[in-house]
Amino acid sequence: MRPLPMGIYTPLPCFFGDNEDIDFEAFQRHVKFIANAGTIPVVSGSMGEAIHLNREEKKSLIQFARIALDEVNLQDIPIVAGAGGASTRESVQLCKDAAEAGADYVMIIPPGYYAQALLADTTSIKKFFVDIAEASPLPVIIYNFPAVSGGIDMDSDLIVQIIKSSANVCGVKLTCANVGKLTRIMAQVSSPEFQNAFPRSSTTPFRAIDGFIDFLLPSISVGSAGAISGLPNIAPKSCVRLWNLCQNSESSKEATGLQQLIALADGVALKIGIAGMKKLLHRHFGYGDRPRLPLLPMDDNVADAALSSPHLKALLDLEATLGREQAITKSEPAKVCSAPACL
Repeated sequence: MRPLPMGIYTPLPCFFGDNEDIDFEAFQRHVKFIANAGTIPVVSGSMGEAIHLNREEKKSLIQFARIALDEVNLQDIPIVAGAGGASTRESVQLCKDAAEAGADYVMIIPPGYYAQALLADTTSIKKFFVDIAEASPLPVIIYNFPAVSGGIDMDSDLIVQIIKSSANVCGVKLTCANVGKLTRIMAQVSSPEFQNAFPRSSTTPFRAIDGFIDFLLPSISVGSAGAISGLPNIAPKSCVRLWNLCQNSESSKEATGLQQLIALADGVALKIGIAGMKKLLHRHFGYGDRPRLPLLPMDDNVADAALSSPHLKALLDLEATLGREQAITKSEPAKVCSAPACL
């Protein structure tokens, strides 16, 4: 099993032709671009329009990603694959498909269609994750993203209950920008007592990963293992640079400055969404700029205004000056406060 690194993860877009067929050549070029810069690929996530992909397409994307990584001698880089479905049964099948296709970890988001029913009895949410984790041949990352899951926002207590209930849960992605939640989770799961009582199936320590890169610097001090963010699609070297600076206390001033720049640019990226990110990548690399319907491509006039942001330009200017950095990884999660006052 390839370890789950600490560092920067890139949720890959899925590029389509005019007929909405997947452009696998463009996808592979982009996999190599972000991986050569030191980031880890996430396939069929929210940025990748997983909801618009069928089962065979998801498997093919994983297979093509693995081939692309191997072609540039990055055999040790793991692939994280989105495998959340509308039902437990579908999600388990997607986990098995991901393993067969060559993924190393799966990321599961709660189904939002019946969100109110699930929220009325959160034991159903716990059971959803535990059942999938126990049946999955790959380690599972919990994906908390209330904006796309019908408002389901799991609190730290529920997440820790899930972690306790299955040794195959190896991490959590928090796309809720809640540093306090991350702190509470890591304060418990990183303690020796917890690890002895609830050991993981994976040899990799449990990872709590930011779902946005704009709070990476403050979250690292309380145990964050990195960030999964759309921004590395256009500035992967800058994002890896930020991660590396955050590991060195002597670089705190430079880290703060780069975090501020990245946060401002990320604010633009969040506003332009999938269509805007595709438009930006189209202009830089020539990839297709169309999402799958019913999402519409961004109008060029709208794009001109949105993509002229000085913050985005400043980040891209910096990106052009950087060489590849080897991302720093650690075998143990960051130390966090485990005193009662911190919980």
